[in-house]
Amino acid sequence: MDLRGHGDSDASFAAYGDPETAGDVTALIEALGGPAVIVGNSMGAAAAVLVAADRPDLVRGLVLIGPFVREPASNAPQRLVQRIALAPTWAAPAWRAYLPKLYAGRHPSDFEDYRNEIFDSLRRPGYAKAFSRTTRLRHDAAEASLERVTAPTIVVMGALDPDFPDPAAEAQWIGDRLHADVVMVPDAGHYPQSQQPDRTLAATLHFLTGLDRRA
Repeated sequence: MDLRGHGDSDASFAAYGDPETAGDVTALIEALGGPAVIVGNSMGAAAAVLVAADRPDLVRGLVLIGPFVREPASNAPQRLVQRIALAPTWAAPAWRAYLPKLYAGRHPSDFEDYRNEIFDSLRRPGYAKAFSRTTRLRHDAAEASLERVTAPTIVVMGALDPDFPDPAAEAQWIGDRLHADVVMVPDAGHYPQSQQPDRTLAATLHFLTGLDRRA
C-alpha cells in the first residue's frame, strides 16, 4: 500500500499522519478480508502499531522494519534544519542527496535507477508538498499505543540504520515493549528489505511459520 502522497497514491489528501495511515490500512484489510500480517517499514511501522492496538481482530502479526514507533530524540535546531531542507521547493533534490545515507551498507544493484525514479516522482505536481508534510509527522500516538498491542511481532533493524544513534538499542527497546523477536541485519541501513533481501525474507518467513504453528 502506498502512503498518502507517495508512489501511485493521490497527492491531494487534506491530512497526513500515523492515525490517517492506520485508518487507510484498516480500510484495506477490511476490503480484502482479514485478519492480516502487517509489514511496516519506517513510519509505516507506527501505523501498523496503531492498527494492532485499535483493531486486534484484524491483525495476525506485525513485521516492523526500521521502525519509527516513538518520537526520535532531537533538538529544536535539528528539527528546523530538517524542515527547511525538506521544504516543498527543494524536497526532491534534497531527498535525492540524502537517500544514499539511509542506504548505509550494501546498496542494491538498481539503487541509482530507484533514486532517479524517486526524484522524478517528487517532481510531479503536488507530490513534493505531500512528501514534505509527511516528514513533519510525530509518532507520539504510536508510542502511547505500544502497551495495548498483543499481536505477535518481529522487529527487523539494519545494523547501520542512520536514523537511530544506536540501532540495536532502539530495536531492543521496541522488542521489550512488544515482547517481540529482534533481528539485526548486518551491512544494512534503513531499508534492509532491499539492501539485504535474503536475510530479511528469511527472518520474515521464519516468523510467519511460527504464526502458522500457533494457529
